[in-house]
Amino acid sequence: MEKKEQIRLVIALVLSAVVIFGWQYIMAPSAEQQAEIARKAAEAEQKTAALTEQPSTAAQAGAEAASAPDFTPTAGTPVTVDTPLYTAVFNSQGGTLEKFILKNYRDTIAANSPNVDLVGPNAFAKGPLGLILTANDKEHHTWKRGQWSFSGTDLTLNDSDGTKTLTFVGQSGGFHIERTLTFHADSYLIDESATVTNMTETGAEGSLSFTAAAKSMSAEDDRYNPTRIAYLTKEKREEMDDRDDLKEEGLSVTGELNWGAIESNYFLFAVLPGNENSSLSAGVQDDIFRMAISEKATFLPNVAKTLKASYFIGSTDREMLAKMPNDLSDAVNFGWFDVLAKPLLIGLNFFYDYIGNYGVAIILLTCIIKLIFWPLSQKSYGSMEQMKKLQPMVAKLREKYGDDKQRLNQETMALYKTYKVNPMGGCLPMIVQIPVFFGLYKALLGAVELRHAPFIAHLPFTDLPWLADLSAKDPYYITPIIMGASMFLQQKMTPSAGDPTQQKIMLLMPAIFTFMFLQFPSGLVVYWLFNNLLSIGQQLMIARKSKAKAAATND
Repeated sequence: MEKKEQIRLVIALVLSAVVIFGWQYIMAPSAEQQAEIARKAAEAEQKTAALTEQPSTAAQAGAEAASAPDFTPTAGTPVTVDTPLYTAVFNSQGGTLEKFILKNYRDTIAANSPNVDLVGPNAFAKGPLGLILTANDKEHHTWKRGQWSFSGTDLTLNDSDGTKTLTFVGQSGGFHIERTLTFHADSYLIDESATVTNMTETGAEGSLSFTAAAKSMSAEDDRYNPTRIAYLTKEKREEMDDRDDLKEEGLSVTGELNWGAIESNYFLFAVLPGNENSSLSAGVQDDIFRMAISEKATFLPNVAKTLKASYFIGSTDREMLAKMPNDLSDAVNFGWFDVLAKPLLIGLNFFYDYIGNYGVAIILLTCIIKLIFWPLSQKSYGSMEQMKKLQPMVAKLREKYGDDKQRLNQETMALYKTYKVNPMGGCLPMIVQIPVFFGLYKALLGAVELRHAPFIAHLPFTDLPWLADLSAKDPYYITPIIMGASMFLQQKMTPSAGDPTQQKIMLLMPAIFTFMFLQFPSGLVVYWLFNNLLSIGQQLMIARKSKAKAAATND
């Protein structure tokens, strides 16, 4: 392949990489208080609201006229639900979430790291899972402007238990509310049935909103894994990760809504409406991501109305999400490369099931990919070898026709035709492999399996953590530097350009890619490094065969 075409290809690939990876960098989103202090502060706020914000006189009169169920309010207390997958702590004042701790995931790879809490103390003050009741344009945050009672006990679900329920009962603004939450032992799904009874003598037009609130699920400077708001309608899946826009403008969606979620690459706090004709509103307030999905309703006097929704609070486990309603599996989305990323993950997990190490699984998957593309690569490197032999002749043509580019191109193409060399022969097979690279990039970046998955754990002969988390960058940049060196070696093995300027540009490519890969997840760097090493081995094999063939011809 002619060097000018090679350089155009490399520049195109670099620009493509800059667009794909740089977009995430540009769009990247720009301490926590003690948990107990925040919880007590929120409880105090709730109790104050419950005591000071009573229903209007008319509402009170209507409530007295209605045959209300027996109800005795109690102070908010923690209610714990313990399942094989998580421990959730609710507050009986409205049934809001205080904590949601995942048993199978830790904050960091440190041995003493706490488990992931998807709510956090600051988010609790925003009322996650709280109901917002709107009647005649008056909004009631029921966990604040209501009185609640709870007569149940803490729940424990074992693997064989199936489901269990909690019920919170309250009154707010002249409405009687009964919330029944159903928990599943084998998933992160929580189903809600909310029955609202208008205890006044006047009908009301309004809505009931099911809410979510969560702390950031990723580091604020994590350009590859931003916390974001995502949603799915019948028409499209969209997401918004610009934290400044979410703070200033928020997000509003109406239409046939399947679900809305606060999500990262690895975790998900989703609300699934029972009625698809619902609306979504979301934003960021005090660094807490908030979301509400609202269903319109007419509340007739003394008539009970039941509205339903579900919540999914947990990891982006694709196997579990595939079993969820409302197409929640689409929460894990690899964009344009979805069709490649998911099969690659299936292959990766196949090897992991036998090996038990995702680093080794990545290497084995790299070998399989290399075998699949071996014939194409063979053709590519063979074409490069042929081009290498023609370089002296091409150099003479440049000396002869250097001032006449049109004539130079004509003579060069005639030379290729004479020796039956396709200048694009070394290029096209490489282009075919580019989508696979990006598919694997998206797969490794979004696979929750690789979060905190180790490869080597420690630098040899030291206690320093190294490649202990394949979803994070190499902390010492060892693998990106070795990867850059392997690219440099490949450059030296390929035909050199006659133009000194082009030679310098080609030699810059390894440095550019090394710089790009410094911040990449180490799992992706491991793939690219071993792919380079296999390619070098293949090039050496072809070069030896070519030399042996030439020697045999000379003999």
